[in-house]
Amino acid sequence: MIRLHNMRPRPGSRHRVKRLGCGESSGHGKTSGKGHKGQKARSGGSIRLGFEGGQMPLIRRLPKRGFNNAAFHKNYAIVNLSDLSEFKAGTAINEQLLREANLVRGNVAGIKVLGDGELKHALTIEVDKVSESARAKIDKAGGTITIRDRKAFAPASEREDVDLAASQSDEEKKSARPAKKKATRASRAKPKKKSAK
Repeated sequence: MIRLHNMRPRPGSRHRVKRLGCGESSGHGKTSGKGHKGQKARSGGSIRLGFEGGQMPLIRRLPKRGFNNAAFHKNYAIVNLSDLSEFKAGTAINEQLLREANLVRGNVAGIKVLGDGELKHALTIEVDKVSESARAKIDKAGGTITIRDRKAFAPASEREDVDLAASQSDEEKKSARPAKKKATRASRAKPKKKSAK
């Protein structure tokens, strides 16, 4: 078993350091692999990635059009039925249990169950998404699957934002309603009839 005291790098992953400036016969003498003069031959001289000598770089020359969905993409943790079959029959499986079993790691938008493998016994599963094949196999094994409420399992900061937005909308509705004018005593008093002289 690999432990901290006996860990070793994979064979071939580490190379011998190239020794430079060891004379002409070494093959790396004189200019030491840096060529003749120029910016890249100087000590500390380096060119950043994408720099093209001052001309307009390619990344700025290319047109940028269209919509990119990468910023809104949600990553779901994938769990197969073959992984869930390791749990005992009747186990209530949720995100916390899957994280303790190291089947789900990192920050994910939710958990999706796929139908790879067979489920040998009934389980109670609570996840965000499930494929049709996985649902059929879970039903066949006598298990139950529950789709989590996204709002209930959202991060606390998001829930606070939703609650704040709801309270603000309620306040706006109240402010939009016309205020009822309270009747004063003067307005309630009947006008006096002028006596005919």
